[in-house]
Amino acid sequence: MKPNESSITSLISAFGRAYHSQYDTPLIFNDYIARELIAPQEFEQIREQMVKGIHFFNPEMADIVKEDPDQILKWITQVQLSPIALSRAAYCEQVLLHEVTLGARQYVILGAGMDTFALRTPELSDSLNIFEVDHPATQQFKIDRLNWADLSIPSNLHFVPMDFTHEFSYENLTNRGFRNQKTFFSLLGVTYYLTKEVLSNLMMHAFANLPSGSSIVLDAADERLFEEKGMFNRVENMVKLAAVGGEPMQSCFTYSEIERMLVDAGLLIYEHLSPEDIQERYFSNRTDDLSAFETIHFIHAVKK
Repeated sequence: MKPNESSITSLISAFGRAYHSQYDTPLIFNDYIARELIAPQEFEQIREQMVKGIHFFNPEMADIVKEDPDQILKWITQVQLSPIALSRAAYCEQVLLHEVTLGARQYVILGAGMDTFALRTPELSDSLNIFEVDHPATQQFKIDRLNWADLSIPSNLHFVPMDFTHEFSYENLTNRGFRNQKTFFSLLGVTYYLTKEVLSNLMMHAFANLPSGSSIVLDAADERLFEEKGMFNRVENMVKLAAVGGEPMQSCFTYSEIERMLVDAGLLIYEHLSPEDIQERYFSNRTDDLSAFETIHFIHAVKK
């Protein structure tokens, strides 16, 4: 991963959350801070590039609404960019807050990017330590952005530079205050890009020494990932874009495969949301183009 690639990826993700918070209704996930991390010029540049991308995502729409860039941007964000990110963030934070009531005292965000949870929950500053784990280049970009936006880093937020996809290091965590106590992990938007062997090793190392009741929320693609086209070919487009971007998607799972991998790491699936479940919980009765992404599942797994 090149430094500029990590920053661009995290900026585009923040753009999707910021757009949703500002323009969509009702809100699935309200990241009202994301907009502050994007410079006005960058916001406009991303907007322009996405509008130009309509020829890739939907050539027919490009001809119909070529004089209405706002409508094009809305369509791309609602159909392609935002559905997975918004719903998995909403689910993850819902589970996390419940786990905090059950005694979780640490939250480890694997692949944190431009996550803003710590900034949005000052009420948890005395009860929950948050560890953002990410590639050093991505993390430095995030820190620079917080300083640029004049956003104070909460006392309970700890940055842990680590390429956890190559080697998960508890030493890096403990050096920043991590303790052997009930912990909640999130792994969002990552599993698709790892081999099954790497993902399995990550799960085993992450939970090897943690107490019972520690848990994780992750999203994963099912076995249809590389054959399903999806609405407006959006699943196929997602796979193609990842390959063109130099970070091809590598893994998809049957339910039994991911269940077995988690059991090997000492975890049991507590809750599993299929695309149909996600549609019902987060997208039902909407009148816009936001809908649950085909092939994508959410899982909450708990250590035995």
